[in-house]
Amino acid sequence: MRAYDVIRMLSRDGRPTVLGDAIAHYGRIAKTLHILRLADEPSYRRQIKAQANLQEGRHALARKIFHGRAGQLYQHYQEGMEDQLGALGLVLNALVLFNTRYMDEALNRLRTEGFEVRDEDVARLSPFVRHHVNMLGRYSFLLPEMPGGLRPLRDPDRADHEV
Repeated sequence: MRAYDVIRMLSRDGRPTVLGDAIAHYGRIAKTLHILRLADEPSYRRQIKAQANLQEGRHALARKIFHGRAGQLYQHYQEGMEDQLGALGLVLNALVLFNTRYMDEALNRLRTEGFEVRDEDVARLSPFVRHHVNMLGRYSFLLPEMPGGLRPLRDPDRADHEV
């Protein structure tokens, strides 16, 4: 059943039927409970804020990847826009996977070298970091041959400009 058919069944002459009105009121209950929880429970507010921060981090990374034309789609046809958004999602997911794998490798190295790695600190790490990525607008998906599957981690004792 299409959404149009449902809406048509729940309204007559542009006005909701009794059932349509009841469904609208029922939907308002969940919204009201959500607003009351936000006002009353600090832990719920923190949870919502954490989710919003996580999503905003993902959006910020996507904006950095899609920096051309100020992050706006300019195709005049739907199919072109879908292709652009699909490519953006692919690159975004690849970068998050890359960051996750290297963060995990760095944490494992720290642990094996005897450093204390606290779980509460690890929980605050984000795979949406982007300062180390050079965005040139063209991306290659050719995988280089790397023993062990990952490139070597940076030596923390060496300055960034040293090779």
